[in-house]
Amino acid sequence: MKMKKNIWLISKYASPPQYAKAPSRLFYLAREFKKMGNEALLITSDANHFTNCPETDKIYNDEEQDGVAIRWIKTKKYTKTASIDRILSWLDFERKLFLMKLSNMEKPDAVIISSLSIFTIIYGYYLKKRFGSFLVFEIRDIWPLTMTEEAGFSKWHPLVLLIGFIEKFGYKKADLVAGTMPRLDLHVEELLGHKKPFHCSPLGFDPENYSEDFLTEKNPFSEIVPPGKVIVGYAGSMGVTNALEPFIETIQMMKENPNIHFVLVGSGDLRESYKEQLKDCSNVTFLQRIQQNEVKYFLQVCDILYLSTKDSKVWDYGQSMNKVVEYMLAAKPIIASYTGYPSMINEADCGKFIKSTSAEDIKSAILYYANMSQEQRREIGGKGRKWIFENRTYPVLGKEYIDAILSHSVKQKK
Repeated sequence: MKMKKNIWLISKYASPPQYAKAPSRLFYLAREFKKMGNEALLITSDANHFTNCPETDKIYNDEEQDGVAIRWIKTKKYTKTASIDRILSWLDFERKLFLMKLSNMEKPDAVIISSLSIFTIIYGYYLKKRFGSFLVFEIRDIWPLTMTEEAGFSKWHPLVLLIGFIEKFGYKKADLVAGTMPRLDLHVEELLGHKKPFHCSPLGFDPENYSEDFLTEKNPFSEIVPPGKVIVGYAGSMGVTNALEPFIETIQMMKENPNIHFVLVGSGDLRESYKEQLKDCSNVTFLQRIQQNEVKYFLQVCDILYLSTKDSKVWDYGQSMNKVVEYMLAAKPIIASYTGYPSMINEADCGKFIKSTSAEDIKSAILYYANMSQEQRREIGGKGRKWIFENRTYPVLGKEYIDAILSHSVKQKK
């Protein structure tokens, strides 16, 4: 068996690093594959709200970054994420994949199709049949479950039925199903009626971007937060799926507590209504959405970090959120209002999962950490940072991914 592989990683949403606010996870994995002696080609689209590719008349644009070959395809643009234009942009990407000339390209030994767009698995199956490639179907968001559970779509909506058919097709035809969430295998088994080879490849981080050198710099947020108080921070969107209502109620309940101050950073549809709700509370500060490279500075001025998710079947299969990675890297205790399958925070013992939407329960968790000494909180948060460096760097995740592809390739040939 050929140990070194030519691997194609295909996803509409995989930001080329030279044009992105932050390089995508697939790029980092491709870079690790390359470092291990494999060939890696990342194929993606310019129609991506995390990417600002240059204008060009060419449909297929080839570049290289850190030894990784990148082909980005000029695709129909859209402005709203929840729109028919976004779906049409998906279909345009799929069409141009099938029109792509393959005769001058080295055939792939393995193809990783990473959602979204989920439709790309059809092209992955085409490559499998044409070249005999080992096919990996990677799920980063469980569609259409996310649509029905969190966006309010009927399970009989034509788009839900179509995406559900494509999802099941992908699980059937893939040689290996990968998921960023740890228990996706249960969802796959539920749909297919039998087990499928599965590999969990969660979100990670590039350790080169997370040295602690920035701690010696002047923190731009140090003068924004009030001195001498325990700062409870939240960084992220403020929309329906973030389920911040109990947290907002907690802030109201704790407005007479002189030792605790809340700081919420981010944008979203509900931000202004939350501000209005808390207009009489002096214990809270709202900050506008900040740049990705500023997040670590904000998290550093906090003492306790909070996150929440909507109660949804999606989380039964576990979570893999960038926010959790960033919070753990900040080395602060984490409180998570989350009713799903627990991982990471409990494994590192660096915070609490609250399987409740009660403001009283959130208040109790906040007071539990607020009443600790700074040294005690630092020790708890430090366990999170240590765990994340041991388990979630892309060199670790890339090695595990290649090992999974190789081992399942061997089993398949037997």
